[in-house]
Amino acid sequence: MNETFGDGTRVVHAVQGSPGEPFGAQPVFASAYHLGGDDFYGRVSNPTWRALENALGSLEGGECVIFPSGMAAIMTLLRTVLSTGDTLAVPSDGYFLTRRVVSEMDMNVVEVPTAGPYPSFEGVRLVLLETPSNPGLDVCDIAELATAAHAAGALLAVDNTTATPLGQRPLELGADVVVASDSKAVSGHSDILFGHVTVASAELAEKVRTARTSNGAIPGPFETWLALRGLATLDLRLARQAENAAALYELLKGRVEGLRWPGAPEDPAYLVAAQQMRRFNGVLTFELESAEAVDEFLSRLRVVSAATSFGGLHSTADRRAQFGDPVSPGLVRFSAGCEDTRDLVADVSHALGLD
Repeated sequence: MNETFGDGTRVVHAVQGSPGEPFGAQPVFASAYHLGGDDFYGRVSNPTWRALENALGSLEGGECVIFPSGMAAIMTLLRTVLSTGDTLAVPSDGYFLTRRVVSEMDMNVVEVPTAGPYPSFEGVRLVLLETPSNPGLDVCDIAELATAAHAAGALLAVDNTTATPLGQRPLELGADVVVASDSKAVSGHSDILFGHVTVASAELAEKVRTARTSNGAIPGPFETWLALRGLATLDLRLARQAENAAALYELLKGRVEGLRWPGAPEDPAYLVAAQQMRRFNGVLTFELESAEAVDEFLSRLRVVSAATSFGGLHSTADRRAQFGDPVSPGLVRFSAGCEDTRDLVADVSHALGLD
């Protein structure tokens, strides 16, 4: 798709298909195929996989390999790139399960806050960033860190889950790899688990794809089709979610502690975020005085649901400390959905006793 087209045109046509075919690829259910074509066995390839991989790859500017979850994508990448005794740098404030898993692997792990300062990458094999970080929403300079990593002989991967393929293109900023949980905004409907890896190198893409075939971390064709269908509306959903997040930020500004949304000019991450992000999304965080205060807030909501995810159609909120994130007991991660802005603001205002 021509890069001069807007995001809405690009996502719609990335999943549309070709003349004479259905509007959008359909799920192909097969474990075996007649030999002589592009496919021969269901653990190796599937036409529906290729449709989604081509769509995501076109949006991110690389070669995409899809997985049944974000963690399957990350773990396959790590096992493909790293060997016993290698050194891996990860965000100390990123997704808690990634940190937990790598701490159990036979390698050296260096934890660095997303906002830095960063040490020398000498001796590091892979630098894994998460920007904006989840749940803290800090941001780091991808281009600067890619230059530093490459100078030290390291690869740089970016977890792009929060930003999405429309909000940020890490490969264009110098990253070698993009990983993401597509259970969030890409699929957008909170009904599937999904993930992907997109790489700049065709050679590395083939290694990741071979690892997927070997370890059996393959997505189902129906879930793949659901992700493909959800991707087509990503532009529309992001626009409403960002609009809602901006309105909520204005409501909460000066009324809660620790308010973060990288799309706000007052946010500490805004200057870097505005340089490398093409658009913002609906995820913001803030702090209430205690876990009990968060429970009270959640119980008073009527439009917003208490749930532990983000990027979906429905607005959700959860208290992150209960899941192992190293944050204050009262930190709330709020995912603004696609409800009417007026209704969402009124609901949050009422739940916090601001009306």
